[in-house]
Amino acid sequence: MSGSMTVAVEGGAPPGDAAGQGVLARGVRRAFGSVVAVDRMDLEVPAGQVTALVGPNGAGKTTLLLVLASLLVPDAGEVRVAGHDPVTDPTGVRAVCGWMPDTFGTWESLTAREVLATVADAFRLPRRPAGERIGELLRLVHLDDLADRPTQVLSRGQKQRLGLARALVNDPQVLLLDEPASGLDPRSRIELRGIVRELAARGKAVLVSSHVLAELDEMADRAVFVAGGRTVAVEAVSAARAAVVRRDWKLRALDDAALLAALDARGTEHGAPERDGVTVPLGSDAEAASLLADLVRAGVPVVACHPAAGVLEQAYLALTEDRR
Repeated sequence: MSGSMTVAVEGGAPPGDAAGQGVLARGVRRAFGSVVAVDRMDLEVPAGQVTALVGPNGAGKTTLLLVLASLLVPDAGEVRVAGHDPVTDPTGVRAVCGWMPDTFGTWESLTAREVLATVADAFRLPRRPAGERIGELLRLVHLDDLADRPTQVLSRGQKQRLGLARALVNDPQVLLLDEPASGLDPRSRIELRGIVRELAARGKAVLVSSHVLAELDEMADRAVFVAGGRTVAVEAVSAARAAVVRRDWKLRALDDAALLAALDARGTEHGAPERDGVTVPLGSDAEAASLLADLVRAGVPVVACHPAAGVLEQAYLALTEDRR
C-alpha cells in the first residue's frame, strides 16, 4: 500500500478551521425504535489531524459515522461536514467526504478498476483525470496487478484495500474510516497508517473508528471516547501519554530466574513469569530506562522491554471498568 500520494490527496486545505474543513457534531441523537444508538453525542474532527473514535461495541460509533456520511438522518442535533449539513445538503457532504465502511461490498462481476471507475462516474469526474487517479490509487493500495480481475477473486484484505481506494477517488476533504485495518496483513496495516498520516499532513480531516487500539496509538492525534451513545472523554494522544502516572511494562529475558532474582534484589514489584514476559508496574519511561540499565549491569540477559498496553488501550480499559 505504499506509493506516491500525488493524485490521491492533492489539493488539501491547510490545517485549521474545523468548522469549515473538518467535522462538527453537537447533540446528535439517533434511535431505532426504542433503542437509542446515539444519545446527544458531540464530536469534533479538526482538519489536518487524525481523530480516533474509540468505544465498546454498541457505543454508537457506526451509527454516528453513517450520520456524518449522510447515509442516516439524525433525530436531533447539528452536524457539519466541511461546512455542509448532511440533512439539508447530502450531495454537498458526499462531494467532500470519503466513506469506508467496516464491510466493503463490491459488484463482484466488475474488476477493481471498473469499481473505481464507477465511483468516479458517480462523482462526475472527467474521464481522463479519473483514469489517472484510478491508476495511482490502485498502485497506492498494491492492487495494480489485480486491477483487471473480477473483485470476486479478491481476499478480504484486498477488498479492504480496494475500499480505501474507493474512499479516496473524489479526493475528499473529510475521510471517515470504520475499522479500516480489518482483514489487513501486518505490512498493509503499517502502510495504511502511513497513508492516513500523509492525508492528515495534507490538511484532510480523518476520523478512524477501530478496535485495534495499538494501531490508533501510532496513527491518531486525538481520541474521542464514546460509551452508551454519548461522548465521555476527548483527549490528545500526546497529552494522554504524558498523563499516564503508572502502567504495566513487560520484561522478557533469556533466564527468568536471573530476571526475578534481580528484580527482587532491587525491590521492584513484579508478577509471575508468563509466555510474553514478566509484568512490572512502572511510573514513567525514565523509570523503565533506569530499571533496564540496572538489569543489564547486573548481567541479566534482557531481550525485550516495552509497555504492556498502549495509551488508548489503557484509557479504554479504564472507561469500561464497570463491564468487568
